[in-house]
Amino acid sequence: MTRKTRSDCRVGTFEKKHDLPPGTIRNENGRDTRSDKKIGTIRQEGKK
Repeated sequence: MTRKTRSDCRVGTFEKKHDLPPGTIRNENGRDTRSDKKIGTIRQEGKK
């Protein structure tokens, strides 16, 4: 069982940590998410 990712983790760090290629995490419109965007921000956008 893995722990929930911290909300202050950045997208670039998350992708490296989980061995994902750059650009795996995308915005709602399909474009790549900036690598300096925080995971907490993405979670807040998902709630809207």
